[in-house]
Amino acid sequence: MDALQIIGQKPLSGSVSISGSKNTALPFLFSTLLFDKPVSFSNIPRLWDIETTLKLLQDMGCAYEWNKETGKVQIVPQVKNKTASYDWVKRMRAGILALGPLVAKFGEAKVSLPGGCAIGARPVNFHLEALRKMGAQVEVDQGYILASVPSRLKGATLVFPEVSVTGTENLLYVGAFAEGETVIENAAKEPEVVALANLLQECGIQIEGAGTSQIKIKGGNLKTPTEAIRIPSDRIETGTWISIAMATQSEILIENAAGAELAKVLKAYRAMGLKIEEENLGSSLRVVPQDRYEAISVETEPYPGFPTDMQAQVLANMCQAQGTSHMRENIFENRYMHVAELRRLGAKISTDGNLARVEGPTPLKGAPMMATDLRASASLVVAALMAQGTSVISRIYHLDRGYDHLDQKLQKLGACVTRIAQ
Repeated sequence: MDALQIIGQKPLSGSVSISGSKNTALPFLFSTLLFDKPVSFSNIPRLWDIETTLKLLQDMGCAYEWNKETGKVQIVPQVKNKTASYDWVKRMRAGILALGPLVAKFGEAKVSLPGGCAIGARPVNFHLEALRKMGAQVEVDQGYILASVPSRLKGATLVFPEVSVTGTENLLYVGAFAEGETVIENAAKEPEVVALANLLQECGIQIEGAGTSQIKIKGGNLKTPTEAIRIPSDRIETGTWISIAMATQSEILIENAAGAELAKVLKAYRAMGLKIEEENLGSSLRVVPQDRYEAISVETEPYPGFPTDMQAQVLANMCQAQGTSHMRENIFENRYMHVAELRRLGAKISTDGNLARVEGPTPLKGAPMMATDLRASASLVVAALMAQGTSVISRIYHLDRGYDHLDQKLQKLGACVTRIAQ
């Protein structure tokens, strides 16, 4: 199992290019189950979650080609096995996205209950109740979701009690094939949801309201895209590089940035005193460090609020600010597991339920740490770059699930980062 060895307090310089969005690529890849002909993609990031998704699709009968150097993927959707097995789905929660396409296109599905990061309950009952309302028979048996459609899926008005990104995405797939109009109330507004809706629109499906709390879908004939679909830049990787620039007190140019989708993140960092200049109509961000940073208060919210996926990274940066900063995690109830690891470096962080308090500025010293989930692993990298001395971060397979060769990108900017075997 790999680990990262990081010698901190090394200044970085240069530019970094943001890879394709993991959270857009995954629902796009699963969407190929809906089509009859091969579908091509570009700017696919080199991630474990991408590898897992492609292997899962292959296990279902699809063929694929992936050029990891160019980021090009072609999938031939020839589904023979309508089961998304536990062996693959346990590795990432996005495996639940096989459910919607299988039910929509084939009228049957056997999908394992999802795995992934242990950051709290993310129930799939919203997906199941919605499918039942649209005419599917759904039950859970021995860890699998079993769904079938006795006659035909019909559009319905579906109200989510809580915002669900994957729930909204699954219903976009199903609504595209259902008879009549499907209305999703309290829909997720994330850019990844909008991207999937736009893809389906380009393929002939009428969709209104993507990016708002109400989405309307009229089922129709889905046409296979004839040109390669480009994956947009990853907004969370963009935010993580802002965090790294602040942690290392380094001026860094972030290219192919998703700055337009990070309004609340940029606002938080600017409130701390970090200078962020937008160039090339926001497609590039220049981060300029300052001598002093101020404490702030932030709380996570569904998009367009402050993203939970940036909570851990900003929490690490709060150690550099003057005074007491506050972070309130409103999305997942178990997403402070990185706090104990940050304390090993000397961070002064206390938690009370979903509220974290950070005292700063606090000098950090290198220590061994263990990654517990994807974004927690990023925060440990940020803290290790900030700390004096050497840190070793174990279980970085979490990092590899969502960051495209982050260690290699850091090395190119001058960081003392080494991947080691443990």
